[in-house]
Amino acid sequence: MTDLFAPLQSLKQGDWFKLICGASFQHLPAVRSLTLAYTLAGADCIDVAADPAVIAAAQAGLLVAKSLAKDAQKRGFDYKGDSPFLMVSLNDGEDPHFRKAEFNPTECPTDCSRPCEWICPAQAIVFNSKKEDFSGVVSEKCYGCGRCIPICPYDIIYTSSYMSTPGAIAPLVMSTGVDAVEIHTKVGRLAEFEQLWQAISPWADQLKLLAISCPDGEGMTDYLRTLYDLIAPLKSALIWQTDGRPMSGDIGDGTTIAAVKLGQKVLAAKLPGYVQLAGGTNSYTVAKLKAMGLLKRAGGDEGVGGDEGDEGATTSSSPSSISGIAYGSYARVLLSPILEQLENKEVSNTNVKANLRLEEDDVLLWQAVELAHSLVSQIKSQQEH
Repeated sequence: MTDLFAPLQSLKQGDWFKLICGASFQHLPAVRSLTLAYTLAGADCIDVAADPAVIAAAQAGLLVAKSLAKDAQKRGFDYKGDSPFLMVSLNDGEDPHFRKAEFNPTECPTDCSRPCEWICPAQAIVFNSKKEDFSGVVSEKCYGCGRCIPICPYDIIYTSSYMSTPGAIAPLVMSTGVDAVEIHTKVGRLAEFEQLWQAISPWADQLKLLAISCPDGEGMTDYLRTLYDLIAPLKSALIWQTDGRPMSGDIGDGTTIAAVKLGQKVLAAKLPGYVQLAGGTNSYTVAKLKAMGLLKRAGGDEGVGGDEGDEGATTSSSPSSISGIAYGSYARVLLSPILEQLENKEVSNTNVKANLRLEEDDVLLWQAVELAHSLVSQIKSQQEH
């Protein structure tokens, strides 16, 4: 399987790049635009919410990217038309990635300075917005980072969490033709994980990749070993996503430390499969990994042996270095000025149809790809000679 799919080659080489659109992010135009820009920039995987409409928006972005492959190459981008894997995220219990902020705007005092509005990285909180025609949280834009909650001076913002219903969501999602699934779990949720896995397992053979995302906790590596025993043998490739500090990469350089430390911990456990960082990843992450010698050198030893296309191949070896990085809030915020300009054009220019698409504005499109490439190329440059 590794030889057939370019994204799996990236895992093997140690320069895998994943874009996390957000497990609860359902703003369809943004998902489509982010998918398009990061695909043209060379991303290996696009991770989206387990929502058929969101999946369709991402698939539309992938199709447009394929049609623009030659244009991308002429502009110096190393995109050859290979589609990144499309991944959906599922949860086996309460998880910060699967929640949304809520509040009643009528409870807000008129003299409030509205710090929630300016701190929201997704621009999901609006007041008297002409475009949205309401005040409050624009649900489809909120991805549950929770930064608005402690900053509210009147303590009226709360979150609503939701969980996957395994029996209902698995057939619906798996029938959409996704390439990969990521399961968000926590130490101590073995029974819940098993229930979700039983719902997914009838489709497991059609997956090219399975990822398991878990934050740190007491007994974490033992828990991950137990999960591996439960899912083995596995025909697809396997990623352990180390969720260092969830949804914090756009805050500052300190957040990447938690992601790297957790990655080291899982590497030391020598679990079969690949190790990929997430949670707090940003522009400092690759430099930190390089400084610590945790990234594979071009032409160096393979981190994981065997052919992942063979049943049980992932049992044969474990990685010696970080195989890839997933970027969420940092990657999305990086492109937010472009996406905001696109939205403003929809409002201000009455001659343009309401659903203006990124590829319909040539200038904004390639600006977005250039910005995306500035992040993707950090890890991809590892394999350049």
